[in-house]
Amino acid sequence: MTSTDSDGRAHDVLAWAAATCDPEIRSWMSALGPLSGKIAAYQLGWSEGLPSRGHHRGKSVRTALALLSARAVGGEVAAAIPAATAVEMVHNLSLLYDDVLDGDTVRRHRAAAWQVFGPASATRAADALLMLAFETLSAPEGDVRIAQEASAALLDTSIQLAVGESLDVLFERRDRVEVEECLEMISGKTASLFSCACRLGALYGEANEADIDRFAAFGHDLGMAFQLVDDLLGIWGDSGVTGKPVFADLRARKMSTPVVAALASGTTAAKELARRYARPPGTDPDREGALLAELVEEAGGRRWARRCAAEHAEAAEGWLRELGERPGAGPGTLADLRAVCALIVTRSH
Repeated sequence: MTSTDSDGRAHDVLAWAAATCDPEIRSWMSALGPLSGKIAAYQLGWSEGLPSRGHHRGKSVRTALALLSARAVGGEVAAAIPAATAVEMVHNLSLLYDDVLDGDTVRRHRAAAWQVFGPASATRAADALLMLAFETLSAPEGDVRIAQEASAALLDTSIQLAVGESLDVLFERRDRVEVEECLEMISGKTASLFSCACRLGALYGEANEADIDRFAAFGHDLGMAFQLVDDLLGIWGDSGVTGKPVFADLRARKMSTPVVAALASGTTAAKELARRYARPPGTDPDREGALLAELVEEAGGRRWARRCAAEHAEAAEGWLRELGERPGAGPGTLADLRAVCALIVTRSH
């Protein structure tokens, strides 16, 4: 399969996942109330009549992982829709929180929700989405044991997300962050939800405990690769594609993985980067951002993040090889998962 074929397959899978879960997510929106429901719809890219341009939906990666994990263990996709729905809700509420905490004004090519509705309303909507996510897992027609296990896993993930985000904010106030600390932060902030999506999918697919753990490990490695690539795009991505201003992470003095790795290199470029990072942003953000990006690259931060992302992607592929096609699994499910993995590592947004 060529790279183009793989990308096409991945995009088809993500579109399928969104179409499969959208009706379920929409059916829950009325429970949020008028304002929170409107904010959630805006965040999910469904609202009309509000300022927007271009493509402002999410990619549905976590949704797809939950559904594919269920199918990969021979389970029914329909049974995993509550899990995929809950994960998608948690992902979007985490973005609502992130944008408020980070002061990011743009999300998916348009104003962040807090810019439109205010920070207090955006965080209240995020709180409501969190409660709703747990409610989707406890629908009366579902298996009580599975619902309890899923809720426990989602609660643990929610805690990891909160800790990861707290560390991310805390690191911005520090002059030095160790690489291991940074990796721990992205494990909580991003990889935990990828892991949870795969865990819940396998759980709702009625896999055995060992396979559930394997899918969770696969999701964790994939999530680490995703965030490492995201950090690279935060510095060197095309704003017309990513939907965020160029050099936004550098202007905010984010301690993203390429920056942390660069600062830890001990090179002359690292020392100059540290000196400039300690200063408040200047009056020419584009020129300053370009200079900081050059220093990060010269100090080896870009190269390190790429290598680390590739290592986690290979580890994720190793989990898929170990899992293999399960009896009763939908045909080509592992190929679908591999295509999604490849897209994550090579994506431009």
